[in-house]
Amino acid sequence: MPVSMRAVLPSGLRCLTIAAALAVCAVAPSKAAEQITVVLDEAKVLLLPPNTSTIILGNPAIADVSMLKRNNQMILTGKNFGRTNLIALDVDGKSVGESTVVVVNSAGGGGLVLQRGLQRETYNCSPICNPTVTLGDDSKFMNETSGQAQQRLSTSSPGAKK
Repeated sequence: MPVSMRAVLPSGLRCLTIAAALAVCAVAPSKAAEQITVVLDEAKVLLLPPNTSTIILGNPAIADVSMLKRNNQMILTGKNFGRTNLIALDVDGKSVGESTVVVVNSAGGGGLVLQRGLQRETYNCSPICNPTVTLGDDSKFMNETSGQAQQRLSTSSPGAKK
């Protein structure tokens, strides 16, 4: 004969278990939000849900979004590692779609990560390895690499002194 929950759990724990089960049922969404994965520093063109009038991005430090109304599309660009949400609303302010946006590091793609203890350096190897600035790199390496890139840009711009 099966043992009832009442006989196994003390009354206080039984109430807590029932309350937890009810809480899970109350907050469980009826439809799981779609996940969109975008690579850091890359853009992705996506279709908007029909009748979208407004797009809300939960954390603009993670990603950036731009609407292209005439094509019912949006451009999503990864700005920082992490996750946030994206909500699409119609003209009446009703939700017509929601997605989770996850910004990740590029998978493969000719890159090399050099890890020395806590210090990390990232290189783009296509086919020769050159330093590239990536979130999470050692600050000295980032500053030197960024400084060289800025110096190169300033010497190659039309108004630069020669």
